[in-house]
Amino acid sequence: MRKIEVVEYDPKWPELFKLEAEQIKQALGSNCIEIHHIGSTSIPGLKAKPVIDILPVVRDIQEVDKATKAMESLGYEAKGEYGIAFRRYFQKGGNERTHHVHVYQEGDPEIRRYLKFRDWMRSHPSDATNYANLKVELAKKFPHDILQYCNGKDPFVASIDAKDGYEGWRMVQALTDREWDAVRLLRQKYFFKSKEDPYTWTFTHKDHVHFVFYKNAEIIGYAHLQLWPENRAALRIIAIDERYRKLGFGSLFLRLCERWLYQQGFKKLLTQSSKEAYPFYHEHGYTEMPFNDPDGYEGSPQDVEIGKCLQGE
Repeated sequence: MRKIEVVEYDPKWPELFKLEAEQIKQALGSNCIEIHHIGSTSIPGLKAKPVIDILPVVRDIQEVDKATKAMESLGYEAKGEYGIAFRRYFQKGGNERTHHVHVYQEGDPEIRRYLKFRDWMRSHPSDATNYANLKVELAKKFPHDILQYCNGKDPFVASIDAKDGYEGWRMVQALTDREWDAVRLLRQKYFFKSKEDPYTWTFTHKDHVHFVFYKNAEIIGYAHLQLWPENRAALRIIAIDERYRKLGFGSLFLRLCERWLYQQGFKKLLTQSSKEAYPFYHEHGYTEMPFNDPDGYEGSPQDVEIGKCLQGE
């Protein structure tokens, strides 16, 4: 079992990054544009887990999959997106972890988020000290529980995102306590209201994907996708908090869900739309299409069965 340890800053970390980055750039080939040192080991003087976090920027994120064998030859294990949409993630070192590689396509807002967090911590020593102390405390409290370690860091990281000038969206599969709290809140507020949510079992089911949508550091949206056979998927729920409606976030979130599904190999996205929501879907290319739920689930008779054939960008 991997033990979480936070150690004193090692001045060798920047050089270790440079050496590894050269090999990664070769493995990714001409698809790779640039590589950044991120995470706590990129912040001089900061206590950190002794794991080098590396962010390559590429022209085409899907082309990274063709470089998996080259990355494996360097000792990396390919983990796919690992919960963050449109990322490719690699780990090196097993339980004695040495490197994490987070690959993003140029223009992805996550790149700016990582760099702004790093640069803020480099120039605000009091925040860096507080962050270091928090990590030391969490590592002592949860030495073998990475999820609780991340839960403990999450509010602090969000507070830095909120003040470092980051502007952008994030679409991630719900993981932290804060994200699951937002999932439950948005489901209850906009769909189940006074009724008990009967579908919480989907939170741990492999064929159900629960995305939260961030605006900067704030969770403002949620989508529930069900993955079906024959390259079909169902949009069970999509919601934007009412404070952010009619600002384009719903359209962006829907397009991102479609893009994500298409990249996973899905060809059709189906939903059962209320009459009130139908104009929104129609505007985005949805037409009447049989839902044909393989599980036999029956929606409201007032709903309209619609769908869309997904296409690449």
